Amino acid sequence: MQAGFSRNLPPSLMENSPRNILYATSARIGGVGLDAVACETLRGIQDRLGKAIAFGVRAPGFDRSKIVTLAWHPVRLLSNLDRKYYYPAKKKALDRVASRMIRRGDFDLFHGWSGEAVRSLRVTKELGIPSLLEIPTWHRHKGNVVPPKTDKEIAMENAPIPERWLNRLLISRQESLEEYELADLLLVLSEKAEETFRFAGFPKSKLFRMSRGVNVERFHPGKKPETFRALFVGALIKRKGVHLLLEAWKRLKLPRAELWLAGHPHPEIEPYTKKLPGSVKILGFNHRVEELYRQSSVFVFPSECEGSAKATYEAAASGLAQIATRESGDVVVDGLNGVIIPPNDSEAICGALLNLYEHPDLAECMGEAGRERVVKHFTWDHFRKRVLEAYQAAIAIHQPQRV
Repeated sequence: MQAGFSRNLPPSLMENSPRNILYATSARIGGVGLDAVACETLRGIQDRLGKAIAFGVRAPGFDRSKIVTLAWHPVRLLSNLDRKYYYPAKKKALDRVASRMIRRGDFDLFHGWSGEAVRSLRVTKELGIPSLLEIPTWHRHKGNVVPPKTDKEIAMENAPIPERWLNRLLISRQESLEEYELADLLLVLSEKAEETFRFAGFPKSKLFRMSRGVNVERFHPGKKPETFRALFVGALIKRKGVHLLLEAWKRLKLPRAELWLAGHPHPEIEPYTKKLPGSVKILGFNHRVEELYRQSSVFVFPSECEGSAKATYEAAASGLAQIATRESGDVVVDGLNGVIIPPNDSEAICGALLNLYEHPDLAECMGEAGRERVVKHFTWDHFRKRVLEAYQAAIAIHQPQRV
């Protein structure tokens, strides 16, 4: 969908929508992951965009006069720091730029991201401007009870110089919690993510379910391979359950079957990649990942914590039955387009893989249902419509506060 998408929306969505939005993200406009989310958001709001602030712009077709980048910002001088420090330094620099811009401008809504908007949200609160905050994962406490200040946080505050100075570049937990309180509306990506905020005491009225989207033309079904092929796409790390998937695969020893892992193996996973059977292929990062989906039989994503994994959208659009956890997002419905398993459970992975291996007709039916579900609910067109619905919700919540 091109730049004029918002002109095609129903009048009810257009009438109460903001007209001069400030959108701020430390992502780039255009690319994959959060870069794609930023790009599709701006495509949907170009007619009402006042200014956008981003780390850079990759995608064509935007009015560049409305986009401010950090291309020449002094924070770039810190790029030789470890990414642990550089990334949050970049986010804080973006927040400073955005907060100054809010004071100088005449914006009627601010759309920011968690971990990079505390200064901006303080200013919007002071000036009475509606705001919403996008949460890419879960509540910072992840559904746990956490003391006001942990031993680790106290140790960081009292660390010797220069480590103490470097620690000040990090996004503190207290800053994240303040952002949650300041924003009028919080965009959460899944039912599980919403639960972590409800556990922390946030009312349902402050939470807006913001499912992502996928390009259903790029990701589409292909001819199923004769060999049973299970695919995983993502960073090869423990949090995503890759070590458990490898353990389950080695235990099953399925004949005429392959496991493809498309992603960069992190050091923590390397001990699990030694002495792998020949049926396991570590492919690394692939720019044509859509072709891997089309060459596979099922998709496996046993993550223990995600916002809403983009790979699950891509796999569904590609017509693959999925084995996933509830923690991975809301794309997979148990028994409809895949199998929901508990996290950190290699036995459950074994059982689900074996079931789909032994029942290819079931896998095919689930794959078809997954494609249908994505086309009905999770295209980028659906996503852009949800963005404007979220803006309306933020304004509706904000208005009673001004009375």
